[in-house]
Amino acid sequence: MTSNSDLHTRRAAAVPRGWGSVLPVYIDRADNAEVWDVEGHRYIDFGSGIAVTNTGHLHPKVKAAVLAQLDHVSHTCFMVTPYEPAVALAERLNALVPGPTPKKTMFVNSGAEAVENAIKIARYHTGRSGVIAFSGGFHGRTMFTLALTGKVAPYKLGFGPFPGDVYHAPYPHPYRGVSVDDSVAAIEHIFKEDIEAERVAAVIIEPVLGEGGFVPAPPELLHRLRRLCDDNGIVFIVDEIQTGFARTGRLFALEHAGVEADLVPLAKSLGGGFPLAAVTGKADIMDAPHPGGIGGTFGGSPIGCAAGLAVLDVIEEEGLVARAGWLGELLTTELAGLAERFPVIGEIRGLGAMVAMELVTDRHTKEPAADLTKALVQQACRNGLLLLSCGVHGNVIRFLAPLIAAEDIVREGLVIVEKSLAEVS
Repeated sequence: MTSNSDLHTRRAAAVPRGWGSVLPVYIDRADNAEVWDVEGHRYIDFGSGIAVTNTGHLHPKVKAAVLAQLDHVSHTCFMVTPYEPAVALAERLNALVPGPTPKKTMFVNSGAEAVENAIKIARYHTGRSGVIAFSGGFHGRTMFTLALTGKVAPYKLGFGPFPGDVYHAPYPHPYRGVSVDDSVAAIEHIFKEDIEAERVAAVIIEPVLGEGGFVPAPPELLHRLRRLCDDNGIVFIVDEIQTGFARTGRLFALEHAGVEADLVPLAKSLGGGFPLAAVTGKADIMDAPHPGGIGGTFGGSPIGCAAGLAVLDVIEEEGLVARAGWLGELLTTELAGLAERFPVIGEIRGLGAMVAMELVTDRHTKEPAADLTKALVQQACRNGLLLLSCGVHGNVIRFLAPLIAAEDIVREGLVIVEKSLAEVS
């Protein structure tokens, strides 16, 4: 039998260290919210492959759609000879992404590609070059998306210099003393001190910081950014890559604020575990680039689009938007109870089922407890639970259980959180 340690040895010889992994377990199979490693050990999955398997691992409907598509065609390249699944999925997304303005959609393979193409489209549409992003934001690992990303380690460390004309404003973070007024004032300073508004193509923001610590953007901020962009002819890009597809208790996090974006990068849970990403946006902006100006060999593969159509069906038929609200309430209630027992828990926050627990060494100073966070992730794994950390300071545990996870599985996972926290704190 292949063991985790054997595979780890083989990995060290075959795989570069930069392509790191959080946990030393090698997964053999998965079902819904559970995975089993090559040694047969079972784990509850509170990470969902970083918010990818909102519909669970290998949902029967998604699996069936992929198998059915394999009986037809796996690849021709949409830019050469297109096919119906991509057109059908684009139609679905155009109807679902918030806002009354007519939409169009293009497909790529990853979230980073989606963000890159959104910036390209915004620049083409406006004839401008500047982009404003936010501290703590994460938009990908390609060179331009690294320029947008507001977190150095491990993403930007040693890879610079990065593309220019990118500027960062502070993301509102009440727990850390940053207000909406602070964020908007910083953008006004950027206009006066770094780049004139007339040269800014886009403002890009996550409606809930992902890697930055699961901090929700106040609706007031999104409304003020919408007005600021309208007043200055700037394209407003809202990155729904981690927040999208029911995770926050709405199909898209934008719906909590009632704001329409100009362009919306999408990825992760859209494909239900199969590589698929998209940019959906206002039709006139999406139509700006010339034919052939955007695209890619594998973008919108028939397999990925078949999976995406099935994912949207599952979300609707199984009521996953409402279930995300229920799951979020369960998680926040139980974690708030843990906070009464463990003083290292500084704050519980989130939106819907996108929930975080920030760990600190002292509740008064709020000093980040990064080492404790790392230890908790590893101890939880030893106890049979997959957890992910995040945050600019690496001191936040994020909870991303599949939205279809059974209640008893979720509660079992929370018991492991409590046990593991007691063992390492």
